[in-house]
Amino acid sequence: MDHALAGWLFVTATGLLLLGFPVAFTLLGTSLIFGVAGFGLDFFNLLPLRIWGVMSNFTLTAVPLFIFMGMAMERSGIATRLIESMGLLFGRVRGGMAVSVVLVGALLGASTGIVGATVVTMGLLALPAMLRCGYAHPLATGTIAASGTLGQIIPPSIVLILLGDIIGVPVGDLFVGALVPGFMMVGLYIVYILAYARLHPERAPLVSGLSGGADACAAPQAGPGAAQLLAAFGPPLLLIVAVLGTIFAGVASPTEAAGVGAVGALGLAAAHGRLTRRMLAEVMESTTRLTSMIFIILVGATAFGLVFRGLGGDHLVRDFIAALPFDKWGVLAVIMALIFVMGFFLDFIEITFIQVPVVAPLLVEAGFDPVWLALIFAVNLQTSFLTPPFGFSLFYLKGVCPPGVSTGAIYKGIIPFVLIQLLVLVLCVAFPQLLLWLPAAMR
Repeated sequence: MDHALAGWLFVTATGLLLLGFPVAFTLLGTSLIFGVAGFGLDFFNLLPLRIWGVMSNFTLTAVPLFIFMGMAMERSGIATRLIESMGLLFGRVRGGMAVSVVLVGALLGASTGIVGATVVTMGLLALPAMLRCGYAHPLATGTIAASGTLGQIIPPSIVLILLGDIIGVPVGDLFVGALVPGFMMVGLYIVYILAYARLHPERAPLVSGLSGGADACAAPQAGPGAAQLLAAFGPPLLLIVAVLGTIFAGVASPTEAAGVGAVGALGLAAAHGRLTRRMLAEVMESTTRLTSMIFIILVGATAFGLVFRGLGGDHLVRDFIAALPFDKWGVLAVIMALIFVMGFFLDFIEITFIQVPVVAPLLVEAGFDPVWLALIFAVNLQTSFLTPPFGFSLFYLKGVCPPGVSTGAIYKGIIPFVLIQLLVLVLCVAFPQLLLWLPAAMR
């Protein structure tokens, strides 16, 4: 009977999420109902202790600090300088404007990690200029949407912090290992864009910059000077080194490095003359909202996990996986395919807190390296931002698109980039050392 209750708990929660009910309240509500049904009122003696154990986890303190850092960076004006300088630097290359967007997305991802902020910023600053200069709608929108998701895999990444806590591996190892798939995606995005521009030159013309001015589509001009490049690239690179460098060097834990990043972001905003009382209030409000959303979902997921395991759900899943006619690699393929399909309908937080805690222990027990597992989960979860109908990057971009850009063009544009992400995932699964050699070398 307990196993049947666990199955119904999972089906009920997933069904309500697909119907659009709020994640946190769905998880908490179903957990309370099935918990009382399975354990009686004694369940309420167990739940507060489990929630307190999660909320007092020092590692998770990095989440609000990294969100604060990202919000402060978004409002510091650094993104505008980066986009303008990159546009000038690659203006003499056909497709160079799209290449610039990819590189800016990587830099913003490494310095903010906030997908929505990156997509909206580049959608407002770069997309109008790209369309005005003759870029094909699918190429322009697909490049911006995909580049904005790089912050999910290039550290510091919130999903890596959450996966590290759930699977029980050092977040520093995940940050180091995630550099390889992150840079692989950046490189493959650029290769695709340059190949597309060579095959369809009329859809990716030469331009002089991304500034959005009247001369943005003029004949290519000389690249930016050293002083302009230093002013544009210096601040974000300095922040990246301050955050990731302290982690990789073993000087600070990810949580401590997040504090360094938050202070550094405020310093950069002050250096750009953007640190005002109003700006600080907006950053703090946005940080509080996002942090509260993540942690209330975490509380719901904790209750869900407590009830699911208490009702024997882990044994139910283990029996199901054992019944599959595959070896451990076949089981891994089935689980990764399920997570990819779930990404069409659920966001990465829901999958991270619901599905990953159920399947990860079984895969670790089967002999897979937990660091490698966490990293391939992260690569797979990144696709959820781009896959319709509920890809968040698509929603963010559509909200700031100029009139005339259709939803169909956005969907068409992201297809090659989703295929590239899947290619990187396949390579990381086929060659585990791609993800493991750098953490081992850093140790």
